Amino acid sequence: MTDNEKTLVKFYSAFSNADAATMCECYDSTIQFRDPVFGLLKGNDVCQMWKMLIEKSNGNIKIEYSAIKATEYLGSAQWIATYNFSKTNRKVVNVIQAQFQFKDGLIIKHTDEFDLYKWSKQAFGITGHLFGWTGFFQKKIQEKALLSLKKYKDTHHVD
Repeated sequence: MTDNEKTLVKFYSAFSNADAATMCECYDSTIQFRDPVFGLLKGNDVCQMWKMLIEKSNGNIKIEYSAIKATEYLGSAQWIATYNFSKTNRKVVNVIQAQFQFKDGLIIKHTDEFDLYKWSKQAFGITGHLFGWTGFFQKKIQEKALLSLKKYKDTHHVD
């Protein structure tokens, strides 16, 4: 196993143990994260997002990871998050393909890709089924996610 593969195992093991602090140890301070819900996040916002998501799950998130591969500079993994979406309490099983870039043994770029329409159908039920495919609905999801991150940072006094 390469050092960067060990970093990814450390990251996902920490995630499955609801340990955001250890997850963040795997990131460089200049981390750039992107996914369909939050869009692009940079630096400390990435760690705050993971902390918020873990706290909101109240220990009811299951993380499974597989297909971890990494070279000196690039890596990938597949992971599955199973949880109840906090706004609707509906069960979500989200299958995610992750891509990584490394520098000096730390993750500098992390991109999670998944089907936002499929996610919205699970998270929002019939509303997601009817509107989850639209750009308008997907933009609203992103706006609400970013607003929840801002509120989380404000209440936890994080810049």
